[in-house]
Amino acid sequence: MTRRTEAGRTDNRRTDSGPADSSRAGRPRRPRHRAALTAATVTAGVAALLTGCTQAGPAGAAPAGPAAPAGPGTGTAPGPEGGAGAEGSTPDGTLLVADFGSDTVTFVDPVKGPVDSVRVGTAPYGLAVGADGRAWVATAEGVAVVDTAARERLAVVPYATAGLGPATYGEYRGGGMGIALAPDGSRAYVGVNVPGGNGALEVIDTRTLKVTGSAGTGRRPFDVDVSRDGARVYATGHDSFDITVVAADSLDTRRIEVAPYGTEGGLGSWLKPHYTAVRPSDGRLLLPFEGEKLVVVDPDTGRSSVERMTANTHQHGAAVTADGTLLVVGTGPVDPAADEGPSLTVRAPDGKEKVIPLAGPHEDVAVSKDGRTAYVSGGFTREGHWDGITAVDLDTGTTHRLAAGRRPLGIAVL
Repeated sequence: MTRRTEAGRTDNRRTDSGPADSSRAGRPRRPRHRAALTAATVTAGVAALLTGCTQAGPAGAAPAGPAAPAGPGTGTAPGPEGGAGAEGSTPDGTLLVADFGSDTVTFVDPVKGPVDSVRVGTAPYGLAVGADGRAWVATAEGVAVVDTAARERLAVVPYATAGLGPATYGEYRGGGMGIALAPDGSRAYVGVNVPGGNGALEVIDTRTLKVTGSAGTGRRPFDVDVSRDGARVYATGHDSFDITVVAADSLDTRRIEVAPYGTEGGLGSWLKPHYTAVRPSDGRLLLPFEGEKLVVVDPDTGRSSVERMTANTHQHGAAVTADGTLLVVGTGPVDPAADEGPSLTVRAPDGKEKVIPLAGPHEDVAVSKDGRTAYVSGGFTREGHWDGITAVDLDTGTTHRLAAGRRPLGIAVL
């Protein structure tokens, strides 16, 4: 896989994405797309159990690495002030990551690195943090509730969906993937993967810690997002090329296909949706593909348009700031002979892009409250992950690495 040096480098080769291009008419389909669906699928796709995006470990086996901390709901390292569990011991700006390679979440000082970790449950994937300081972490066992000030697990809410199988590791394990909170914090929404079938969106009452309802979704709901008014929830179905729009009041659903390259290759295709961002200005949904296409979906009508992107790399995590700046994680090439390496795309509301190279693959991204720094998790769902975070100065493009938990995926700034 292509590697790039991070320190002090900014890629200014392509800083203007150019005009929106909804058809790409006249541009021949690049050979690497067909290769990604044939030869690349045979070699990489078989090893990834035909997802095109992951290398899953043996069923039921934890990835290699140091043992997870002992004792549920307890801190495992001294906190920055007063030790783990001290009231108010977690300063604002601390990073929280879900350690997919262990049973923990890790608290990371953005200067010093890891300061504490808390056991939450098997194979944590996504997380969301409310205004009250509680974090909601999607694990294979249930949704863990963590008090981020005291740094302790408060509860685990078991899933109501049937057919999840035993709690285990790997991207295909049953259980929670994407997760989000209602704007008022009254409900948590978690996308639940059902191995071999369509998924579900479960609704948790954050006061009673009970599952109050569920709705069907597409296959493997990688990401969950909520409209700014809280009226709709969006579950991104990785293996079904779609977004499920769920009405928050009735849990009625609508499916919107999102497949700018088509659905050729099915489960073996690399060209699937991964993460979605909700544009603040108009509520449209932004889905990046391959560093080439940004699909903009109107959730009211289901119609979409396609705008040009410039990073030319397989893409996963996405986040959007309050001013509409979109950040997209480039994980690296599908075809190293034709594609660019890992990167972070910073796309302004007018469509102009800055592509910042990263050393090695990453998965998800969060932005500091002042909007000046992006933190990109190194866990990655495919082979090649690493146990850390890259901090990216969004003005200069300079980067530095922080240690973090084991295979961090979901990330948030407290």
